[in-house]
Amino acid sequence: MKRSPLPILFLVGFVVLLSAAAVRGQTVRAVDSVGITVSDMDRALAFYRDVLTFEPVADTEVAGDAYERLTGVFGARIRIVRLRLGSEAIELIQYLAPEGRPIPVDSRSNDRWFQHIAIITVDMDAAYARLRAAKVRHASTGPQTLPAWNPNAGGIRAFYFKDPDGNPLEILQFPPGKGDPRWQGADGRLFLGIDHTAIVVADTDASLALYRDRLGLRVAGTSENYGTEQEHLNNVFGARLRITTLRAPSGPGIEFLEYLAPRDGRPAPADTRANDLWHGQVTLLTDDDPAPAAVPLPDPALGLARAVMARDPDGHAYVLGNPLGNSRHTELSHE
Repeated sequence: MKRSPLPILFLVGFVVLLSAAAVRGQTVRAVDSVGITVSDMDRALAFYRDVLTFEPVADTEVAGDAYERLTGVFGARIRIVRLRLGSEAIELIQYLAPEGRPIPVDSRSNDRWFQHIAIITVDMDAAYARLRAAKVRHASTGPQTLPAWNPNAGGIRAFYFKDPDGNPLEILQFPPGKGDPRWQGADGRLFLGIDHTAIVVADTDASLALYRDRLGLRVAGTSENYGTEQEHLNNVFGARLRITTLRAPSGPGIEFLEYLAPRDGRPAPADTRANDLWHGQVTLLTDDDPAPAAVPLPDPALGLARAVMARDPDGHAYVLGNPLGNSRHTELSHE
């Protein structure tokens, strides 16, 4: 796959996807959902529903000028299935046309197109056994317990794995006293919800300038993680990470993973398109005017009145949208 340094603007298809600088300063009121691009919706849906216990709540197919302008993909026909786990939501996105490129087989956890969702479990051993029974592909060596010497992360258990398309995922178990108190619940469910989506960044301060200073998210936590447990979690020898978590008033957090070492993670391909399988996206809800280029969306099933898609300094995509007043987003945010 051809790679080049990240440009200011991202050429995608027949239009230019916005750079972060083209989006107005905002007050994001919710992280609505995390979008995961898949190649076979029925296969992906079976995995997320049957293995990870997500609940499908909407199945929509869209096409037309508005969605081509939003995504920058000419001729796009897109099937979007929204699923819920606890109070959080993801959207599986399949481009029926045109099909995008697969995730590079040599992708590593420190490459800057890396993005995952962190799914909370109350029982790491049972969750890992369930994933093994489903024959998931490992990314980590196995479940890791972060060491007690780390005051912010000690005792957290985590494991990286992959969905059928190779999209990275994480299961996470917080010890008592760490994480949101609701993640300590024991109501019979093995998987409770999504704590955050993590993205690899080259420069935390540059990412903060967008997500904190322009989009209004607050810093909720920081940590510096290293050691053999972190290396085996990421499967990156010598991994030392600066981790910064940001949150909006509701929805999952956005976590920056800056690899202080090693520094050989590759930049996102400059020709990344929204239909490529390594493309992920976060939908952010705002009541402000997102940008002059925001597109009115004709399908109320998506829950957005108008939206714009842009990329952050590392090429991670986000959709900034005005929610419909009577949308499923509102329903979810009050659960």
